[in-house]
Amino acid sequence: MRRKAFFLIFCICSGMLAGCEKTPEDTIVKKKGAESIREYQSTEHMGSALYKNLGVPKRYKNQSVYENGRLVIDTDADVLVPDVENISTYSVSAKNADQKMIDFVTDVFFPDAKFYHSEDYNTLTKEECQQKITELKKYQADANLDPYHYGKDKNGDYYFNLESRIAYYEENLKNAPNEKSMEEICPSFGLDYPVYDDNNMLKKEILEDFFYGTAEAKDGIYNYSISNGKPDLEFKIEKQWDHQIGLFEPVYEITGEQIMDSGDCTDHMWTKDEIEKYIHISYEDAEKIVLEKINNLDMNFTVYGWDYNLFYHGTEIMSESNILDGGYIFYFSREVDNVPITYTSIWGGGLEDIDSTLEPWRYERCIVIVGSDGIRGVELQNPYEIGQIQTQNVKMMDFDSMIRIYEQMMEISHSDLPIDEKLRMYHIRKITLGYCRIYDPTVNNTAGLLVPVWDFFGEFDLDSENESYQNSGEHSIRSLLTINAIDGTVIDRELGY
Repeated sequence: MRRKAFFLIFCICSGMLAGCEKTPEDTIVKKKGAESIREYQSTEHMGSALYKNLGVPKRYKNQSVYENGRLVIDTDADVLVPDVENISTYSVSAKNADQKMIDFVTDVFFPDAKFYHSEDYNTLTKEECQQKITELKKYQADANLDPYHYGKDKNGDYYFNLESRIAYYEENLKNAPNEKSMEEICPSFGLDYPVYDDNNMLKKEILEDFFYGTAEAKDGIYNYSISNGKPDLEFKIEKQWDHQIGLFEPVYEITGEQIMDSGDCTDHMWTKDEIEKYIHISYEDAEKIVLEKINNLDMNFTVYGWDYNLFYHGTEIMSESNILDGGYIFYFSREVDNVPITYTSIWGGGLEDIDSTLEPWRYERCIVIVGSDGIRGVELQNPYEIGQIQTQNVKMMDFDSMIRIYEQMMEISHSDLPIDEKLRMYHIRKITLGYCRIYDPTVNNTAGLLVPVWDFFGEFDLDSENESYQNSGEHSIRSLLTINAIDGTVIDRELGY
């Protein structure tokens, strides 16, 4: 059946799949979308906590085995429910990407900064080139071949090539200007930027929905960009590394989830103690710095979750030799009536085969990265405008009914395993109830609805003929399944409905 926008009818038929456990014989048939939404009903005020009304346990455990033992769904999760008595649905829309919005966000993060075109600001003068040449040649004379402590690769070669860097600055010195040509600009759309035409000739072009500049603030130099993808709107801030200016060496970031749960991009699986050796700011101090900024956005953001964050350079593989600094990453979520909009690593805004010329609308996201010297990065994407209540105290299905749908859908969603897979074992480590924004991309890409949903967070182990890896999912921010808490329909977070 072709799945199309809000008019999908999800049918799960008994006997559809075979495995070590039989698919339950009853059939779940749920209408998903506009027709279903019109049937949302209010419920009476129960006068007790929501988790009691819905029969929610503090923890849920179950293990199911399918596909002759090749598919295992291991659920051992805390169940988190907002401390409220009822939840209502709300209309929601995309904030306007106007100059007022740009000025507001800019003033929050850069109250006293000066802004310049990045090309002008980062152009090296003859004096700066000569300074770098002198500095690097002194390292060379002292036989200090790794002045920035990039370390060596597995072959014993230095990641930082001192001779090539000297040659780079000597070449730039030939055409470098005597002085920077810098003119202050105001963050806004409609400025002109250098671009290359089809003949590779440099020219100026006005960009109506994009800003990119360099912010010179009291606490450092920042790259600052704003893009309006209509409906997507993104503000992005990235602090420059002092040792990097003019070196153009990449700096990468990696979270505790990546290196503790799966060992991605590292030379081994890291422990909490190993990570904390590189963090020189307390969690309390980092959170205070972040909240001073985020609270000024007046968007009712709260810290939904956090993780460790390490910064490393010179190579895509992190090891102890190339770590620059450590800190934290904060995931923020808006609260509506004390109910959070659940944060996940999934951006939404995907597309499928639908008859629509509208651009997809991604989820609201706000993350802030902190290092030992303060805020190092900010991403604020697609801020919402919260509208009116659509269904007061909406009636939701009880936990037992919902968990039955979860167990069936985890089997059906993941049972089509590749032939070479010997085992895929999912670990569900957290179950949450919160808001999710849904919308109909065939009708309107700037308006939708906040509905309560159940999210199941985790990851999986894999053993196949070609590869094998483990991921415990303990720190996962990826929702493997999202169920509408009102009617039990499955929401595809990649698509946003």
